[in-house]
Amino acid sequence: MTGSPAIEDFLAHLQVERRMSAHTLDAYRRDLASLSQWAESQGQGDASKLQADQLRAFVASEHRRGLSPKSLQRRLSACRSFYQWLLKHGRIAASPVAAIKAPKAPRKLPQVLDPDEAKALVEVPTDAPLGLRDRALLELFYSSGLRLSELCGLRWRDLDIGNGLVTVLGKGSKQRSVPVGSHARAALTDWKAEQKPAGDAPVFPGRGGAAISPRAVQMRLRLLAQRQGLFKRVHPHLLRHSFASHVLESSGDLRGVQELLGHADIATTQIYTHLDFQHLAKVYDAAHPRAKRKPGSS
Repeated sequence: MTGSPAIEDFLAHLQVERRMSAHTLDAYRRDLASLSQWAESQGQGDASKLQADQLRAFVASEHRRGLSPKSLQRRLSACRSFYQWLLKHGRIAASPVAAIKAPKAPRKLPQVLDPDEAKALVEVPTDAPLGLRDRALLELFYSSGLRLSELCGLRWRDLDIGNGLVTVLGKGSKQRSVPVGSHARAALTDWKAEQKPAGDAPVFPGRGGAAISPRAVQMRLRLLAQRQGLFKRVHPHLLRHSFASHVLESSGDLRGVQELLGHADIATTQIYTHLDFQHLAKVYDAAHPRAKRKPGSS
């Protein structure tokens, strides 16, 4: 509980009407609980009654407490959504957070696997225990750039192996269809032949036959990466990053990559153009005869 009836109403709206994931909902709850606790500590009462100067004081307080710019941005984003919802429902006359900006965070580029590393990771031996499942899971992950939640929630009815297509329900309950590559189709066919599943069965079952949990995939991926001789910190989103980077590098089609990833805003996808430029800069430095001129040389 956050201690604020208005915040609890807002969280219920996110859960029921917006169908927000449990992970995202928990993040909103933590951020708004911090706001509510700060308001109480300042004797300000209900967080829904705070004014713009008080919100600035809250952000400054969180900054002094050591919160990173990125965390402050997320916290302010949660506050902005909360006050926009209050405004929309006539509970406040204006949003007190509309003009407040969090400090800029340095933009960290996501790490990616190069194509050889990705190939080494996904080609796990299929004769090992769970080998067929692991191969199908990794091939599909890298082939289609799915989110972890999309992969875990996948049912056999969502896959059209013959036509090489997978349909998933992404963020904001938005449905999209993504191509499935030939290696992933072959791995899924082998895995399906072993499972003989019903259409509504999870593609990747965990204990008791229910869908595999995100945590189980994270742990399995870390173990498989070590077995395959990869020493990078391999995590599920790394395969999605690698998928996006490799497709963009080969095609140059930013809008197409946006559609494949299911990004609502192309600005989210544009980070991969920076990765692509880094690759091109390395090629240039290695190949151009005048790329590495010494300072002062003529």
